[in-house]
Amino acid sequence: MTKLNRPLLRLGQALHARAYRFTTVTPLTHSRVNARVENAWATDLAGVFGWSRPFKRETVGEELFGLMDSANILLDIQGGWRSAVRWSSIGDELYVHSCYPTSEHDAVFFGPDTYRFAQAIDQHLRRQPAEELRRVVDIGCGAGPGALLAAHACGNAEVYGLDINPTALEYTEVNARLAGVGNLRALRSDLLDGVSGQFDLILSNPPYMLDPQARAYRHGGGELGAEFAMRLIDSALPRLMPGGTLLLYTGVAMVDGRDPLLEHCKTYLAGQDFVWGYREMDPDVFAEQLLEQGYERVERIAAVVLTVTRQAAGHAQK
Repeated sequence: MTKLNRPLLRLGQALHARAYRFTTVTPLTHSRVNARVENAWATDLAGVFGWSRPFKRETVGEELFGLMDSANILLDIQGGWRSAVRWSSIGDELYVHSCYPTSEHDAVFFGPDTYRFAQAIDQHLRRQPAEELRRVVDIGCGAGPGALLAAHACGNAEVYGLDINPTALEYTEVNARLAGVGNLRALRSDLLDGVSGQFDLILSNPPYMLDPQARAYRHGGGELGAEFAMRLIDSALPRLMPGGTLLLYTGVAMVDGRDPLLEHCKTYLAGQDFVWGYREMDPDVFAEQLLEQGYERVERIAAVVLTVTRQAAGHAQK
């Protein structure tokens, strides 16, 4: 169990009490908005804790500045300060994650993919009664939004947030406590190696980019970033209970109209006792990535949702 960062939690509570809200955008949008002359310095809390702009002490006030100091998230820059973390919102909940730009190797990402992942989970939970879910796990939980959504919806379930990044687990603990969730455990794990048993619902939003720095939150590996998602599918399906579901949201680089993840699923799931569905949630995301090395032949990157359900015993496969 990760030790709770209480000063960071108190900062989140103080921001919540001030009705702070922020929607995190893509890195490209973030950089373009921050490049405007009038945005050189933060003038409000969104500028400090959302846009990651430099700020003066008086912008946040003594209470928040003191909490930031106690949480050890103040970055001293020439003439002012920056916050080492951001706070973003989904609905009424706040989530702490890494500041912009997410250049550190242990950066904890939160952005448009997070909102799409949350939508996919919400849609699934509307179809599957919460009382049927006793054990739920989010693989590569990051700041924990997927695990928290499940823990909120399934109050009697045992929910795990797994990540190999200690910083992600620290933030998940803070976010769970801030949300008043008591049935979520954040554990260090490579895929499912850190937990035992089977699950009614396995969630994941794995990385899918080619990243020269091989940052854990971003680098999917393989030829075009799909390797981690394929490994995750192979690892997760044997751990599903009968009737249990894997819900995977990720991105896929398309070349010559081919979808390598869909092709993998068709091959891997053929003849097995699973019912599965696959859809594009957004046909074109992170277009700026196509300018990077390795993407010369990529036509687009699509955001996709895969659901795979193990059929219950005695259920004939269709």
